[in-house]
Amino acid sequence: MANQPQIKLNELRQSWPRPSRPRPIVVIGAGSIVRDAHLPIYARLGFSVAGIFDLNPEATRARAASFKIPRVFASLNEAVATHDAVFDVAVPPAAIADIIAQLPAEAPVLIQKPMGRDLAGARKLLAICHERKLRAAINFQLRFAPDMLALKDAIARGFLGELLDIEVRLNLFTPWNYWAFLKGEPRLEVLMHSIHYLDLIRHLAGEPRGVYCKGVRHPAMPEYSDTRTTIILDYGDTVRASLAMNHAHKFGTRHTMCILKVEGTRGAAIAKMGVNLNYPKGEPDTLEIADENGTWTDVPLRGSWFLEAFEGPMSNVQRFAAGEDAALVSSVDDAARTMAVVEACYESSARGATPIPPLT
Repeated sequence: MANQPQIKLNELRQSWPRPSRPRPIVVIGAGSIVRDAHLPIYARLGFSVAGIFDLNPEATRARAASFKIPRVFASLNEAVATHDAVFDVAVPPAAIADIIAQLPAEAPVLIQKPMGRDLAGARKLLAICHERKLRAAINFQLRFAPDMLALKDAIARGFLGELLDIEVRLNLFTPWNYWAFLKGEPRLEVLMHSIHYLDLIRHLAGEPRGVYCKGVRHPAMPEYSDTRTTIILDYGDTVRASLAMNHAHKFGTRHTMCILKVEGTRGAAIAKMGVNLNYPKGEPDTLEIADENGTWTDVPLRGSWFLEAFEGPMSNVQRFAAGEDAALVSSVDDAARTMAVVEACYESSARGATPIPPLT
């Protein structure tokens, strides 16, 4: 182990720097993710929310009352007229394009994932952002979770060596009914869930050459499309990258799991993403890192994907708008490449498997 970097676990990065002078935030959307994650984090960080708008006036008023938001906008036109604001657009994929097309030119904006319903939608959103010169990022917040920031830092410091194996394994029951707009959508699991891990793997390992994918329905969930998925990402002859996703495990918690495993030439890491276990209550995230001798060490974490991961995306957008960050970590240009991987997954699944050749 003489050549292995000596890592100090308490030095691994686990948070994103705060903006020194945050702008007021205009929230467009008042759904569950805004209620459960965005607004609690903005309150915790001391970010000012100037106002909120949603097509559902009752939900809008409820969020404003709960989080002491001073203004409930009566229309989208009122909301986008707010001067010198950062916009948080947290609406279903089909509604994003019409909203961002009305934002002020050059406005900083954080857009809820996914980036549209398919790659064509992503391209449309990207064109709008370029045309209006929006400083736009997609809210791929898993990149900013404390354990994932720490893992990326450990990789950057060389502790794991050259990456060889990346695996995401999920076996649990997901209450899809928690998000009413998903019912009847033609694309579900990869677009709305595995997209997080595909984006993270791109963030850690770069661009895959291609994908193999098969998504299937579950007979007990007839109103939902793909709820279980297997994905292999092609990174060449020395890297194995796979996702095995089962959202229909209803046999108790003994064998439920949601983990990311990364192995390299010098070390390995296993992260548990606890939010998915008994969602939305969840469990704490964990991160373990092993050296090349097989000695595993728990990394003390300052928080979890839910909620601490939501600190980073808005902080990054705010800092980029102020010139304090050089780049948007999950810019729309980068996020569009994640959407291209998602599109490839669905195309692969639709094409089907290679037929078994006959024996004679």
